Amino acid sequence: MIITRSPMRVSLGGGGTDLPSYYREHAGFVIAAAIDKYVYITLHEPFADQLIVKYSKMEVVNSVEELNHPIVREALKLVAPDLRHLEITSLSDIPAGTGLGSSGSFTTALLRALHVLQKNSIGRQELAEQACHIEMDLLHEPIGKQDQYIASFGGITCFSFHQDGKVDVNPLKLEPETLQNLEDNLMLFFTGFTRSASEILREQDTKTRAKSSDMVSNLHFVKELGCASKVALEKGDLREFANLMQVHWEHKKGRSKGMTNPQIDEYYNLARQNGALGGKLIGAGGGGFLMFYTEDKTRLRRALRGAGLREVRLRFDFQGSAILAQS
Repeated sequence: MIITRSPMRVSLGGGGTDLPSYYREHAGFVIAAAIDKYVYITLHEPFADQLIVKYSKMEVVNSVEELNHPIVREALKLVAPDLRHLEITSLSDIPAGTGLGSSGSFTTALLRALHVLQKNSIGRQELAEQACHIEMDLLHEPIGKQDQYIASFGGITCFSFHQDGKVDVNPLKLEPETLQNLEDNLMLFFTGFTRSASEILREQDTKTRAKSSDMVSNLHFVKELGCASKVALEKGDLREFANLMQVHWEHKKGRSKGMTNPQIDEYYNLARQNGALGGKLIGAGGGGFLMFYTEDKTRLRRALRGAGLREVRLRFDFQGSAILAQS
């Protein structure tokens, strides 16, 4: 039996500039933080001579080509195309469609497990690139690279996306007190809405490829905010970071009419009235989790729980994609 896991993430700055439609022209920059919410993959040798895949559904097939789950099918074709005798089970702390990068977490955890099964040695950069290759090149999802990279590397990490597709990976340089305060004062609340990231990202991708001046200017500014967030965090100025997050959200809403809705706006305004110094919707938009920075957690928690939102407490993950068991 092999068990692996990869962390989910929250974006701290620059989100959206990791899509190739943007970085191939202008280069991108994102700060992402891995959190202690995970996707787990278990590989087990079944008694029957079949491929069994268990996720929200269950598939039992005789060959890789028969699989319906696109990521599992392409990962097996890439790493172990001749396998005919394997049971794959996935579990997740947080469901898909909530903006925490679960697809990238799933893909990196699955690839990590398959490489262990095949006795392959693979580095974190190669693991991230293979996950990007599956989701972006083979399955043509209109997504970026940050989810796969932060799931592989973990930590609080800066990613620079170059025009040739190369990615520089640099951990954010935080003082211990800043790290502790950031972790203590960031709060996540589930809006109750789930959505497909692809729908909103496809709109951004299409407009960027069409060189929409509004979209490109929006992403230029978001990249600048990401760089400014890096400076604020490394200086330990968390109030400035919160303010930049607030500015980011106002501009993020301009990317798509589906980015928010009246209910999410109401929750956001309630948070701002009850101690949130800044915040934004995590992920592509349209639903999922609201993240806030506050120095008055009790007041904010009481207000949003009173409005019916569920809080998910977080800690940062510095391990990245990992092997939990191998026998």
